[in-house]
Amino acid sequence: MKLPGDLGHLTYCLNIHPAETWNECRAALSGPVAAVKQALCPDDPFTVGLRFSAVATEALEDTEARADLKQILAAHDFQALTVNGFPYGPFHGPRVKEDVYQPDWTKPERAAYTIALAELMADLNPQGAEISLSTVPGTFKPLGAGQERKMADYFLRCAAFCHDVREQTRRTVQIAIEPEPFCFLETIAETVAFFDKYLFSDAAVTTMSGLTGLSRGDAAAALPRHLGLCYDVCHAAVEYEDPAGSITALRSAGIPVHKLQLSAALRVPSVDGRARKTLAAFDEPTYLHQVVSRRGETLHYTSDLQEALARLDSDGEEWRIHFHVPLFVDDIPPFKSTQDFLGEILKIHRQAPISNHLEVETYTWGVLPGGLRGESIEDDIAREMRWVLDRLDIGNAKTSAL
Repeated sequence: MKLPGDLGHLTYCLNIHPAETWNECRAALSGPVAAVKQALCPDDPFTVGLRFSAVATEALEDTEARADLKQILAAHDFQALTVNGFPYGPFHGPRVKEDVYQPDWTKPERAAYTIALAELMADLNPQGAEISLSTVPGTFKPLGAGQERKMADYFLRCAAFCHDVREQTRRTVQIAIEPEPFCFLETIAETVAFFDKYLFSDAAVTTMSGLTGLSRGDAAAALPRHLGLCYDVCHAAVEYEDPAGSITALRSAGIPVHKLQLSAALRVPSVDGRARKTLAAFDEPTYLHQVVSRRGETLHYTSDLQEALARLDSDGEEWRIHFHVPLFVDDIPPFKSTQDFLGEILKIHRQAPISNHLEVETYTWGVLPGGLRGESIEDDIAREMRWVLDRLDIGNAKTSAL
C-alpha cells in the first residue's frame, strides 16, 4: 500500500506462501494476498511483493500465462513494484539450507534468471515505475574467496541490461543485493568495501560504459540507479550492526537501499542449559539458521543452529539467530526478538526515508513453534503490517478485521 508522504510503499513478500509454480503463485495472489489486501486497504491499491521461482518465471514467458497474471493484478488492484529474486528454486517443504544461494552470482544461470525477472517486472508496470528486485549476496561465505571479479562482472552485466530496459520501456529495475549472515556479503562494512572496489569503482564505470555506450559520467550515474541493497533488518540485527550507523555508512558510500525488508530475529540474551534445550524447537531441517554469538566484544560465527548447539563452551553468551520471528512479538520466553532494532530502523525511516519499498518478510510461519502462530497466516501477516503502520505513526484507520 502507498504510505503517506515520502514513506514509500508497504507490502509483504509472496515467499511466505508455498508458491514454486505459476499455478501456486496464482492461487496465492487470488487467495491469501487478496485477503490481506481486503483487511488492510480494501478500497485502495495494494503493493504486492512478488516472488517467482525460475520455474514460474519460465512459465510466465508464455503469452497466455503472462496475460493471466496481468488480469489477476488488475482485478485485485495490485501494484507489482517489487519481486524477490533470491530463491531460484523451491523454498518450502524440502531442505533448503545453503542451497538457497544456488545458482549463485558466480554462475550464468543466476544472471539469466535475474534478467528474466527484470524483463517480466518491467512488463507488469506502467511507464515511470521504479521496481526493486532483491537477490543473493554473491554466494555462501565459504564459496566467495577469489570470485569477486566474476560476481561483479555478472552484476554489472545485469545492471547494463536494466539500463537498456529503462531506455526501451521507461521502467527502472533496481537490483537489490541482500547481505546475509555467513554469506559473501555479510556485514555493512563488507558490502561498502565490495561496492567501492567492484561495483562503483572507476573500473566498474568503464565496464558499464562499454556495455551500454554511455559516457563515463552517465555510466557512473546509472550504476546506483540499477545496483543497490536490500537491507534485511533481521540480517543486520543478527550481525550486531548499529541501526543508525549502518544506514549512515550506506548513505555516505552512495549505496541506495532499493528495498527495506522488515523482519526480526530470535535473540537469546544469555545462553544456558535451559536455553539450549528450548532452542531445539527452532532447530528445524528446512532453512539455514545462522548464529552470531557475542561474549564481550568478541563475535563468533556458526553457519547453522545445530552447529551452535553442539558448542559446549557457550554459557553466558548472547546469541542472535537468523530465524525470522513475528514482528509483533518481543518476548518469546525464555528468549527475546530483535524487535527493538527494527523499531530503530522504522524510526529512522520515519524521519528520513531509507527506501521506497518496505516489505514484511516473516517467511517461517510453516516452521515456527506452534505458540507463535495465530489462527491463520492471513491474520498473522495483517497483524505484522498493522504493527509496522503503528510504528510509522500511521495507525490502522484504513484497515479492517479479517
